[in-house]
Amino acid sequence: MGNGPSYKVKFRRRREGKTNYYRRYTYVINRATRVVVRLTNKYVIVQFVKFDPKGDVTVAVAHSRELRKFGWKGDENNSAACYLTGLLAGLRASKSGIKESSADIGLYTPTKGARIFYALKGAIDAGVKIPMGDVGVIKDRIEGVHIAEYAKRLEAEDPEKYKRVFSRYLANGLDPKDIPSHFKEVLNAIKSGEK
Repeated sequence: MGNGPSYKVKFRRRREGKTNYYRRYTYVINRATRVVVRLTNKYVIVQFVKFDPKGDVTVAVAHSRELRKFGWKGDENNSAACYLTGLLAGLRASKSGIKESSADIGLYTPTKGARIFYALKGAIDAGVKIPMGDVGVIKDRIEGVHIAEYAKRLEAEDPEKYKRVFSRYLANGLDPKDIPSHFKEVLNAIKSGEK
Protein backbone atom coordinates (compact mmCIF):
# COMPACT_ATOMS: atom_id res chain seq x y z
CA MET A 1 0.00 0.00 0.00
CA GLY A 2 1.35 3.39 -0.96
CA ASN A 3 1.77 6.21 1.49
CA GLY A 4 3.21 9.68 1.60
CA PRO A 5 2.02 13.17 0.71
CA SER A 6 1.68 12.49 -3.04
CA TYR A 7 -0.23 9.20 -2.72
CA LYS A 8 -3.82 9.28 -3.96
CA VAL A 9 -6.43 6.71 -3.05
CA LYS A 10 -8.16 5.43 -6.20
CA PHE A 11 -11.90 5.77 -6.59
CA ARG A 12 -13.90 3.02 -4.88
CA ARG A 13 -15.27 1.51 -8.13
CA ARG A 14 -11.74 1.40 -9.56
CA ARG A 15 -10.43 -0.32 -6.41
CA GLU A 16 -13.26 -2.85 -6.69
CA GLY A 17 -12.41 -3.45 -10.37
CA LYS A 18 -15.81 -2.27 -11.61
CA THR A 19 -15.01 0.88 -13.62
CA ASN A 20 -12.23 1.86 -15.99
CA TYR A 21 -12.39 5.63 -15.52
CA TYR A 22 -10.11 6.43 -18.46
CA ARG A 23 -12.36 4.56 -20.89
CA ARG A 24 -15.45 6.07 -19.22
CA TYR A 25 -13.93 9.54 -19.65
CA THR A 26 -13.54 9.01 -23.42
CA TYR A 27 -17.22 8.04 -23.69
CA VAL A 28 -18.27 11.14 -21.75
CA ILE A 29 -16.09 13.48 -23.82
CA ASN A 30 -17.43 12.02 -27.08
CA ARG A 31 -21.03 12.05 -25.79
CA ALA A 32 -21.34 8.73 -27.55
CA THR A 33 -24.35 6.46 -27.36
CA ARG A 34 -22.95 3.16 -26.15
CA VAL A 35 -24.07 -0.42 -26.27
CA VAL A 36 -23.16 -1.90 -22.90
CA VAL A 37 -22.74 -5.69 -22.80
CA ARG A 38 -22.38 -7.45 -19.46
CA LEU A 39 -22.06 -11.18 -18.84
CA THR A 40 -22.85 -12.81 -15.51
CA ASN A 41 -22.46 -16.46 -14.55
CA LYS A 42 -26.02 -17.15 -15.74
CA TYR A 43 -27.21 -14.29 -17.93
CA VAL A 44 -26.41 -11.72 -20.62
CA ILE A 45 -27.52 -8.09 -20.36
CA VAL A 46 -27.35 -5.68 -23.32
CA GLN A 47 -28.21 -1.98 -22.85
CA PHE A 48 -28.14 1.04 -25.14
CA VAL A 49 -27.16 4.05 -23.04
CA LYS A 50 -27.13 7.75 -23.98
CA PHE A 51 -24.94 10.27 -22.20
CA ASP A 52 -26.66 12.96 -20.13
CA PRO A 53 -24.83 15.42 -17.84
CA LYS A 54 -27.21 14.52 -14.98
CA GLY A 55 -26.59 10.79 -15.49
CA ASP A 56 -26.72 8.23 -18.23
CA VAL A 57 -30.12 7.40 -19.76
CA THR A 58 -30.90 3.81 -20.73
CA VAL A 59 -32.78 3.85 -24.03
CA ALA A 60 -33.18 0.14 -24.73
CA VAL A 61 -32.36 -3.00 -22.77
CA ALA A 62 -32.61 -6.75 -23.22
CA HIS A 63 -31.93 -9.49 -20.69
CA SER A 64 -31.37 -13.10 -21.68
CA ARG A 65 -34.20 -14.18 -19.33
CA GLU A 66 -36.57 -12.55 -21.84
CA LEU A 67 -35.64 -15.18 -24.43
CA ARG A 68 -37.94 -17.61 -22.59
CA LYS A 69 -40.92 -15.53 -23.80
CA PHE A 70 -39.85 -16.28 -27.36
CA GLY A 71 -39.54 -20.02 -26.67
CA TRP A 72 -35.79 -20.33 -25.95
CA LYS A 73 -35.06 -23.55 -24.02
CA GLY A 74 -31.25 -23.48 -24.05
CA ASP A 75 -28.74 -21.90 -21.68
CA GLU A 76 -29.11 -18.18 -21.09
CA ASN A 77 -25.44 -17.24 -21.42
CA ASN A 78 -24.01 -19.28 -24.30
CA SER A 79 -23.02 -17.85 -27.70
CA ALA A 80 -26.48 -18.32 -29.21
CA ALA A 81 -28.18 -16.62 -26.24
CA CYS A 82 -25.70 -13.73 -26.45
CA TYR A 83 -26.52 -13.23 -30.13
CA LEU A 84 -30.28 -13.40 -29.57
CA THR A 85 -30.11 -10.98 -26.62
CA GLY A 86 -28.04 -8.53 -28.68
CA LEU A 87 -30.52 -8.83 -31.55
CA LEU A 88 -33.46 -8.15 -29.21
CA ALA A 89 -31.76 -5.07 -27.73
CA GLY A 90 -30.74 -3.87 -31.20
CA LEU A 91 -34.31 -4.11 -32.52
CA ARG A 92 -35.56 -2.12 -29.52
CA ALA A 93 -32.80 0.48 -30.00
CA SER A 94 -33.67 0.82 -33.70
CA LYS A 95 -37.28 1.48 -32.73
CA SER A 96 -36.04 4.20 -30.37
CA GLY A 97 -34.17 5.91 -33.20
CA ILE A 98 -30.63 4.79 -32.44
CA LYS A 99 -28.75 4.34 -35.70
CA GLU A 100 -25.17 3.95 -34.44
CA SER A 101 -23.42 3.23 -31.19
CA SER A 102 -20.02 2.53 -29.62
CA ALA A 103 -19.24 -0.77 -27.95
CA ASP A 104 -18.71 -0.65 -24.17
CA ILE A 105 -17.38 -3.99 -22.95
CA GLY A 106 -16.33 -2.70 -19.54
CA LEU A 107 -13.30 -4.34 -17.95
CA TYR A 108 -13.40 -7.42 -20.18
CA THR A 109 -10.28 -8.07 -22.22
CA PRO A 110 -11.28 -8.18 -25.89
CA THR A 111 -10.43 -11.73 -26.94
CA LYS A 112 -11.12 -13.04 -30.44
CA GLY A 113 -14.28 -15.16 -30.40
CA ALA A 114 -15.51 -13.93 -26.99
CA ARG A 115 -19.25 -14.14 -26.23
CA ILE A 116 -19.44 -10.35 -25.84
CA PHE A 117 -18.84 -9.98 -29.57
CA TYR A 118 -21.73 -12.34 -30.33
CA ALA A 119 -24.05 -9.94 -28.51
CA LEU A 120 -22.62 -7.02 -30.49
CA LYS A 121 -23.06 -8.99 -33.74
CA GLY A 122 -26.73 -9.47 -32.84
CA ALA A 123 -27.14 -5.72 -32.38
CA ILE A 124 -25.40 -5.07 -35.71
CA ASP A 125 -27.71 -7.55 -37.47
CA ALA A 126 -30.66 -5.65 -35.97
CA GLY A 127 -29.59 -2.57 -37.93
CA VAL A 128 -27.46 -0.59 -35.46
CA LYS A 129 -24.08 0.50 -36.80
CA ILE A 130 -21.36 -0.49 -34.31
CA PRO A 131 -17.69 -0.19 -35.35
CA MET A 132 -16.16 -3.62 -34.84
CA GLY A 133 -13.22 -5.21 -36.62
CA ASP A 134 -12.58 -8.90 -37.18
CA VAL A 135 -13.33 -10.40 -33.78
CA GLY A 136 -13.79 -14.04 -34.76
CA VAL A 137 -17.59 -14.29 -34.76
CA ILE A 138 -18.44 -17.64 -36.39
CA LYS A 139 -21.90 -18.30 -37.85
CA ASP A 140 -21.91 -21.96 -36.73
CA ARG A 141 -21.25 -20.92 -33.12
CA ILE A 142 -24.08 -18.38 -33.28
CA GLU A 143 -26.50 -21.12 -34.32
CA GLY A 144 -25.15 -23.65 -31.79
CA VAL A 145 -23.87 -26.15 -34.37
CA HIS A 146 -20.81 -26.84 -32.19
CA ILE A 147 -23.07 -27.81 -29.26
CA ALA A 148 -25.16 -30.13 -31.44
CA GLU A 149 -22.06 -31.86 -32.84
CA TYR A 150 -20.58 -32.32 -29.37
CA ALA A 151 -23.90 -33.73 -28.10
CA LYS A 152 -24.03 -36.27 -30.96
CA ARG A 153 -20.47 -37.39 -30.32
CA LEU A 154 -20.91 -37.57 -26.55
CA GLU A 155 -24.17 -39.51 -26.75
CA ALA A 156 -22.47 -42.17 -28.90
CA GLU A 157 -19.33 -42.38 -26.72
CA ASP A 158 -20.68 -42.01 -23.17
CA PRO A 159 -24.50 -41.86 -22.67
CA GLU A 160 -24.18 -41.29 -18.89
CA LYS A 161 -21.93 -38.27 -19.33
CA TYR A 162 -24.26 -37.00 -22.08
CA LYS A 163 -27.21 -37.02 -19.66
CA ARG A 164 -25.12 -35.32 -16.98
CA VAL A 165 -23.63 -32.59 -19.23
CA PHE A 166 -26.89 -31.74 -21.01
CA SER A 167 -29.25 -32.26 -18.05
CA ARG A 168 -30.53 -28.65 -18.15
CA TYR A 169 -31.34 -28.87 -21.85
CA LEU A 170 -33.10 -32.22 -21.39
CA ALA A 171 -35.02 -30.94 -18.33
CA ASN A 172 -36.29 -27.99 -20.43
CA GLY A 173 -37.50 -30.40 -23.12
CA LEU A 174 -34.79 -29.57 -25.67
CA ASP A 175 -32.68 -32.21 -27.37
CA PRO A 176 -29.20 -30.60 -27.60
CA LYS A 177 -28.78 -32.07 -31.09
CA ASP A 178 -31.70 -29.87 -32.25
CA ILE A 179 -30.23 -26.55 -31.09
CA PRO A 180 -29.56 -25.12 -34.62
CA SER A 181 -33.18 -25.60 -35.69
CA HIS A 182 -34.44 -24.37 -32.30
CA PHE A 183 -32.22 -21.28 -32.65
CA LYS A 184 -33.81 -20.45 -36.02
CA GLU A 185 -37.32 -20.81 -34.57
CA VAL A 186 -36.52 -18.41 -31.72
CA LEU A 187 -34.74 -16.01 -34.11
CA ASN A 188 -37.86 -15.83 -36.29
CA ALA A 189 -40.06 -15.38 -33.21
CA ILE A 190 -37.92 -12.44 -32.04
CA LYS A 191 -37.92 -10.79 -35.46
CA SER A 192 -41.69 -11.12 -35.84
CA GLY A 193 -42.45 -10.28 -32.19
CA GLU A 194 -40.38 -7.07 -32.05
CA LYS A 195 -41.67 -5.49 -35.27
